[in-house]
Amino acid sequence: MEVDCGADISFKGEANITVYNSSDWAERGFCNKCGSHLFYRLKESHQHMVPVGLFDDQEPFVFDSQVFIDKKPSFYSFANQTNDMTEAEIFEMYGPS
Repeated sequence: MEVDCGADISFKGEANITVYNSSDWAERGFCNKCGSHLFYRLKESHQHMVPVGLFDDQEPFVFDSQVFIDKKPSFYSFANQTNDMTEAEIFEMYGPS
């Protein structure tokens, strides 16, 4: 699970962050000391998706959307209503223009 933190984000210890070019339209940031995943960033918009587990206070977050819903394992299902997006919808929305 991740939090959409937008493009206006800063990190402490940026010298310890390495960015990997993971696709034509996105890249991933990780700690170059321990290897922890820190974010997924869309290249065009610089929108950062940050794992929810990195936040000390998770109370303000609302689980309101699921992506790649057509790729999820058949053995799980969340109880609350969410905005569900398929792989095609994600690529149409966030892929390169």
